[in-house]
Amino acid sequence: MVTAASHATGPPGSPGSRGPAEAAEPAPSGHSCPQAPCAPRRVLHVVSSLGLGGTEKVMQLLLTRLDPSRFRRAVWSPADGPRAAPLREAGVTTFIGGDLGSVAARFLPHIVHVHRAGWPQPELLRPLRMAFRQAPPAARSPDASAGTTPRRLPAIVETNVFGRHDPSPSGQFIDVTLFVSRFCAERFARVQGITAVPPRWRVLYNPVDTALFARLTPPPAERDYTRPVLGRLSRPDPGKWSPLALHILPVLRRELPHFRYDVVGGTPDAERYVREHGLSDNVRFLPPLRDDTELAGFFNELSLLAHANDTGESFGLAIAEAMAAGLPVVTHPCPDLRDNAQLELVEHGVTGLVAETSDDYAGAVLHLLRHPGAARRMGEAGRRKAAALFDADMQARALETLYDDVCPPEMACGEAP
Repeated sequence: MVTAASHATGPPGSPGSRGPAEAAEPAPSGHSCPQAPCAPRRVLHVVSSLGLGGTEKVMQLLLTRLDPSRFRRAVWSPADGPRAAPLREAGVTTFIGGDLGSVAARFLPHIVHVHRAGWPQPELLRPLRMAFRQAPPAARSPDASAGTTPRRLPAIVETNVFGRHDPSPSGQFIDVTLFVSRFCAERFARVQGITAVPPRWRVLYNPVDTALFARLTPPPAERDYTRPVLGRLSRPDPGKWSPLALHILPVLRRELPHFRYDVVGGTPDAERYVREHGLSDNVRFLPPLRDDTELAGFFNELSLLAHANDTGESFGLAIAEAMAAGLPVVTHPCPDLRDNAQLELVEHGVTGLVAETSDDYAGAVLHLLRHPGAARRMGEAGRRKAAALFDADMQARALETLYDDVCPPEMACGEAP
């Protein structure tokens, strides 16, 4: 979790430090006056698209929940998408396409929050450096005169989705890296030999709209866990699948002939497997879900979520959302240094079950379907864990605290609202 901590830049050349050209300028006398009004700080989120993926959903949940009286919110993406409309409805300015540096030079953010994989992506960070190190007069501070230096580089925060390392020159200008799980932070420290501790390195779990799932799904005490229905949810991407997700099906049909498997994100290979094994009466391939209301309806049909992904999860948003809906989750570990945050979310015997082989995985599913009391206890524990660790409003408040650390409200004092 993000904890409040004073922002430290570190020595020159260290990760997160700024060179002399990027050091914060002394505040004008008007900014130091405690009576000067403080305008909302300008926050610009940067994301590679506005599609329906998990990274974009995390951005939307966090950005729309920032307090608009404290932060003027905006997002830049090179491509439009279905998340643009709800962002605009929430009062978030959306910049689509064009040059990121030019957009930043016009918007003049105090904070830039980049959502990215974690490895070097110079197309995201280099334009910011150029915009604020070589800014034209129009992009300077409102109180700047013709002879003053360009506006300082804004505070830069990244959500590092996959826990990777960026040793590039642009990566040195990141003030705070947010890992989306403890697993990612610990693997990063082990592999890179970097002590990943606050204030430079922090963990902020991905947000889940737990209030919505509590409202639109039944509490575990009222859910019928005897219904032989399991579900799977992912993008229709072969990389998001494991053979476990299919090899369990003949075992389930032999033991429970009338079970049903609802799949969102089916692939051609999965559909072929179902046809060739005569499983079409048991498996339903469903269209993509457009929003959390449809997702809650999907969860309401299930007694458990069956997660199987051989690349693993750096967080596991579908798992966390199923937990918020009161569903136990069956998952599996991944070998070597692959992502394994699914084991951070799914505590074996507490919020779900962990199995390695097809037979063990099918056995775990059958155990939950045949023991509704155990499924209910795990569903209750998962719902409590989701509310305690992943709640979107709580994560947004934690992010606001972090923003206060890297860019105190006084940075906007004296500016026009």
